[in-house]
Amino acid sequence: MLSPAGSFEDIIAIVPAAGLGSRMQMSFPKQYLAIGDKTVIEHAIAALLAQPCIRQVIVALSPDDCWFDRLPVSQDARVRQVPGGRERADSVLAGLRLAGEAPWVLVHDAARPCLHQDDLLRLLALTAQSDIGGILAAPVRDTMKRAAADGAHIAQTIDRNNLWHALTPQLFPGRLLLSCLERALDAGAVITDEASALEYCGYRPLLVPGRADNIKVTRPEDLDLAAFYLTQLHKGEKV
Repeated sequence: MLSPAGSFEDIIAIVPAAGLGSRMQMSFPKQYLAIGDKTVIEHAIAALLAQPCIRQVIVALSPDDCWFDRLPVSQDARVRQVPGGRERADSVLAGLRLAGEAPWVLVHDAARPCLHQDDLLRLLALTAQSDIGGILAAPVRDTMKRAAADGAHIAQTIDRNNLWHALTPQLFPGRLLLSCLERALDAGAVITDEASALEYCGYRPLLVPGRADNIKVTRPEDLDLAAFYLTQLHKGEKV
């Protein structure tokens, strides 16, 4: 049974949104594409602000961003901005420093508009169950292939047992995430998500099973799929 939202500690969310999203072949970042009457990033932020325990959302933006301030969500008192960096980890680090002494920090992709509240609540429950935190993730369902060095041929089939797709949000104690990110970046480690920074430092974050429709809008065809999932999600909320 899910815990009521009011029982969670105060949490600060960070949304790294400084990337350009070149794979979308657009003249502006993918998070500003529209799905219905909101942009992708507005859907992502709205899902976070639906939980009262998330008292602030820090959005890390490119210094050249000229779109976010045009959105109604930018005027929400719970939403703050911070200059982001070239890499995701740099943007998250900037958000963490603005978050100060927040006991728990949640990081969510700006391009994941389909976050379901049940998934979010399961993740937030870690604040009462873990000292390390964890991530939303989905078990790999398809056969996995590793490509050869030329990228055009199969080198081998990978056993999919115990393989998971890492999703967001990811939730960790603020000080722990800050320490691990700083240590990993100073060492030149490759940090692809927040959990990988903790892994580099020897921690083992928890896997919280999440819905496969929590997709990241990365390619043009993802937009229609996200629109469909959001339609189904909102129908479910009205039932």
